[in-house]
Amino acid sequence: MTYPPFAMVFPGQGSQSVGMMAGYGDHPVVQEILDRASRVLGQDMARLMREGPVEELGRTVNTQPVMVTAGYATWQLWLALGGPTPSVVAGHSLGEYTALVAAGALTLEQCLPLVRFRAEAMQAAVPLGTGAMAAVLGLDDDSIRAACAEAAQGEVVEAVNFNAPAQVVIAGHSAAVERAGVAAKARGAKRVVNLPVSAPFHSSLLTPAAERLRERMAGMPFTTPAIEVIHNVDVHSHPSEEAIRHALVEQANHPVLWADTLRAIAERGIRQVIECGPGKVLAPLARRTDERLNGSALVDRDSIEKAILALTQAQPS
Repeated sequence: MTYPPFAMVFPGQGSQSVGMMAGYGDHPVVQEILDRASRVLGQDMARLMREGPVEELGRTVNTQPVMVTAGYATWQLWLALGGPTPSVVAGHSLGEYTALVAAGALTLEQCLPLVRFRAEAMQAAVPLGTGAMAAVLGLDDDSIRAACAEAAQGEVVEAVNFNAPAQVVIAGHSAAVERAGVAAKARGAKRVVNLPVSAPFHSSLLTPAAERLRERMAGMPFTTPAIEVIHNVDVHSHPSEEAIRHALVEQANHPVLWADTLRAIAERGIRQVIECGPGKVLAPLARRTDERLNGSALVDRDSIEKAILALTQAQPS
């Protein structure tokens, strides 16, 4: 059967919640992935997702492997229920690691210790309370960059997540982020929302974490992805091991170009973007970024079955 081209995208930190896998039922393939993750990490991942507590689930060192596990379990359930292979995959920040596992570039057993290391390195790079992040809504990218430049005053504050038009996250030193929020409002931003995060992710303050990642991945084998993976940091796909490693290292202390990633998906003639994993963060950004795109989310088993049916009915004649 021939299906229309579609993209599968994987969420990052922020989509976790207690009970996050309940909607997918007790399908054996989901249980298998949760069991594999638990063995690799020496931690009961199924229980952590099911019972929390929220504070433990929200710790970066837990959140990152949890989200990779959840996204990959959803992907495996998609395949088990007859879902077709996408034309391209991508992931928002941490979700890029899940995309690479889904594309066969590395195994779950390789990825989970790596993302736990990534989380530890990110947290260690900036002392707690030193950094902050905030979402700036209703202001264009250039004005946000100008607000950051004005507010820096010898500290670091940068635009780090270009999620959609008029939806950008800034990060850096706490006081500089606060000043940038004031400057953004003065330039016409509708809202500035402080984010409950423990580090200024993707800012240049994370350079020590990027260097540690570079060392960790130096001898780590990657396989050429079986599915095209669009990377956040440069909006390109990379077939070689060295290029994949470089993209993942650069991603740690450089902006997530998500809006450009979505536009690149649209330019490939794709019109359907499917978010793979619990939560519904990325799906709404598709149409908001490019009117050619439609987004949907695989938030439970029922939505997976409906998405597969929709692709079947939309197959080219």
